[in-house]
Amino acid sequence: QVQLVESGGGLVQAGGSLRLSCAASGRTFSSYTMGWFRQAPGKEREFVAAISRSGGSTYYPDSVKGRFTISRDNAKNTVYLQMNSLKPEDTAVYYCAADTVTSGLRIGNSRRYDYWGQGIQITVSS
Repeated sequence: QVQLVESGGGLVQAGGSLRLSCAASGRTFSSYTMGWFRQAPGKEREFVAAISRSGGSTYYPDSVKGRFTISRDNAKNTVYLQMNSLKPEDTAVYYCAADTVTSGLRIGNSRRYDYWGQGIQITVSS
């Protein structure tokens, strides 16, 4: 069982920055691809970012590319999401997710991930 706990959420003005952290309990954290997803009311869960096991590869959709940066510190069992130039449309509950089993699914497919954090609210005011 892998437990994921997000922190760092809150309210920020448009143009501001926040950094989310996700602390993992997994014994083999360095073996997991990690991802961030978000979900706004009435919307489907949306891929935000992912990072490979070693941190050598990162992935972003066009909606956040150039503004968000995912990183990880395997020694601390933690993955981060740095969010800059925030926009009101970034408002959502953000979820940290772990991919612990090889599935062949695309990196942005939420079904690839088998463990999820509880979610944390990000609100960007205009």
